[in-house]
Amino acid sequence: MTVDLAITGGRIVDQGQSREGDLLIADGVIAGVGAPGSAPSDTGEIIDAAGHLVIPGMIDVHVHTREPGWTHKEDITTCSQAAAAGGVTTIFGMPNLRPPTTTVETLREVLDLYAAKSVVDYNHNPAASNPDQIAGMAELGIAAYKIYMVVDTGREYPHPAGTGMHDHGHLLEMFETIAPTGLPFMVHPHDQGIMDLIEQRYWAAGDRSPEAYAKTLAAYDGVIWDTAIGVLLRIAEATECPLHIVHAQTSRSIEMIRQAKERGLRVSAEANHWTLFLGSWDDVTTLGPYALSYWVPDHHKEATWEALVDGTIDMANSDHAPHTREEKEVGWTDMWAAHTGTPGIQYQLPLLVDAVGKGQMSIERMVEVTSNAPARIFGLGQKGSFVPGVDADVTVIDPDLEWTITDEDVLSRIGWTPYAGRTIRGKVIRTLIRGRDVYRDGTVVGAPGFGKQARPTTRPENGV
Repeated sequence: MTVDLAITGGRIVDQGQSREGDLLIADGVIAGVGAPGSAPSDTGEIIDAAGHLVIPGMIDVHVHTREPGWTHKEDITTCSQAAAAGGVTTIFGMPNLRPPTTTVETLREVLDLYAAKSVVDYNHNPAASNPDQIAGMAELGIAAYKIYMVVDTGREYPHPAGTGMHDHGHLLEMFETIAPTGLPFMVHPHDQGIMDLIEQRYWAAGDRSPEAYAKTLAAYDGVIWDTAIGVLLRIAEATECPLHIVHAQTSRSIEMIRQAKERGLRVSAEANHWTLFLGSWDDVTTLGPYALSYWVPDHHKEATWEALVDGTIDMANSDHAPHTREEKEVGWTDMWAAHTGTPGIQYQLPLLVDAVGKGQMSIERMVEVTSNAPARIFGLGQKGSFVPGVDADVTVIDPDLEWTITDEDVLSRIGWTPYAGRTIRGKVIRTLIRGRDVYRDGTVVGAPGFGKQARPTTRPENGV
């Protein structure tokens, strides 16, 4: 086999192991991992990665591209460019679009948009709200379904009609319908009735501030999350449907997930950048709408980190959720009128590398939660590792480079990040997909349309 490309002299990290060596690539796939100096003399191109980390490209299964319908915030090209700069090689888009992805027809249209516009590889999680659409969606090569246990109060976004569901009977029906496909059901947990009661008390008092919004979602030590996750786990157990829980962020729900795994349930969970690196009370009071997403009290943040390290939480996904400054600014006076969510796809991996440097987790565990586990849990047998024959999706990182995040460097269309001014150690130097550069030396070099659909090729292995 002729080796087209060798990445030499770096610290190669994959599947719980770390060693110095050469990563060999041929015809866009991994040819092997050899000892330092093992690259053949006739190798086509050699990348010197001495002093750098060489890891499988990050797979981010929770990304809001905003296209179609909300392209003033973001589109597939700008989102995928930010992904490439952040060392992310595969993204899964979310269905809260306009029109929302609720049918086979709208799913096909969205996949066509990715094929024309994405710099990185992709898939899309359609909303599982119509039972008669489920089988047809699976035939289009999706890797998961998505639903929100929430409906927006007094606004149509970010959870448009068709993407929200909090009736337990409807949820049970969808779990039953999805189970035969073998694909994971990704659910945003939320107890709408409790949320309605608590938020209306703040409204009655005339308080619609960011602090009031944050307290509402964290009320009674996270009861909105805990009750919803309890329901989801029980329905998943009853239907034997694989369940993926997004936004793991409370100690009680994490313990429920841990116990469910011990009972053998096919359940997985994710943490997001705003839980790990944002979401403190200081963030809420100083950044206000720019930090919301949610308030994550310190003891819950500590529990989330512990669960991410010990394997109870399987992966770290960005929940990249860009909104314009205008859509955020209104939140200072009425947070319920602001669009909630925070951008993160460009900076989550560097922030995790910084956390490794600070001793919060090992580099081997970081690669597990960003690459190995997402590929395994969502059945992407061609992604997420350096096993020979797997797509050569590679991220090269300088773990010692200290730098400061700025709004000026943001590639997302919105042009801002809640991490502006934060100095971290660890930066993405190069991102390759199928052996081709998409990001190199500070510049996105991949072209729109280079990305391909990452279809499941193996049976998903949710969390067990």
